[in-house]
Amino acid sequence: MLGDHFGKMKLGMINSAWEQHGVGLVDGLKKTKELGFDCVDIFEDPMEPNAKERITTIKQTCDDLDLPIISVVGVSVGLVDFNPSVQRFHVERCKRYLDMGATFGAKNYLLVIGEYIWQKEVIPPEEQWKFAVENCRVLGDYAGERDLEIVIELEPFHMSLVNTIGEMDRFLTDVDNPTVKANIDISHMVLSDSPPQSLTSLKGRAGHVHISDCDGKVHGDLPPGRGVVPFEGFMQAIKDLEFDGAISLELEYAPDPSQIVEWVTEAYSATDRLMSAIDLRN
Repeated sequence: MLGDHFGKMKLGMINSAWEQHGVGLVDGLKKTKELGFDCVDIFEDPMEPNAKERITTIKQTCDDLDLPIISVVGVSVGLVDFNPSVQRFHVERCKRYLDMGATFGAKNYLLVIGEYIWQKEVIPPEEQWKFAVENCRVLGDYAGERDLEIVIELEPFHMSLVNTIGEMDRFLTDVDNPTVKANIDISHMVLSDSPPQSLTSLKGRAGHVHISDCDGKVHGDLPPGRGVVPFEGFMQAIKDLEFDGAISLELEYAPDPSQIVEWVTEAYSATDRLMSAIDLRN
């Protein structure tokens, strides 16, 4: 059941950080457990040719390690494509992610939706917004039947549909499905000029957190402490929302792949300190 996994917030990471740098699937999961993470988010496409075998391996490995899978992560920009056939394909693809999440016993499906095309010209932006809302309602119902939540990513890019906390609030209000919630991405909030106090609008509607650092100008996904993000205010605002879930490190493209273990270890230690300072981690 939702909420059964965790009392306080846990510390996790997205497993893609490992495989991007040459660390194999199983070895990456083992290292995640070894470093002390409470849980893991899985970036895996359930429609790849070898997906069935990889899903079985992931589940078996995480069960053996006692490493709960809290989230599955997927990008589905075609949900807002103007071609109905493309939208239908992506709705079905998202359902496969939800099926995979149910197999893993996960809490949520982290969904990245698309961007406005053609600079909001030709296709009225409100039409693309409508596509996203209608498709997420359908997926929200499917998620609810599988005891899962969908958490929507805030992407801090000019043409992204959901690119500020204000737009997240508007989107969740329009979708109006209790299983569709917000993912709070701290560095993305900084890049979109969304201050910590703006999170109060998501009270009761937040389901997951991503944490990383950046230079305040461009997308970075750095270990906390390597950039300019003022984490303390954001962490307290997240604590004040009082929701059950996890704070998951999102680390991409370490400058030296041979140092990926040190890169993840640094990020783990920094995030643990931030959570412990306000008694946010169990």
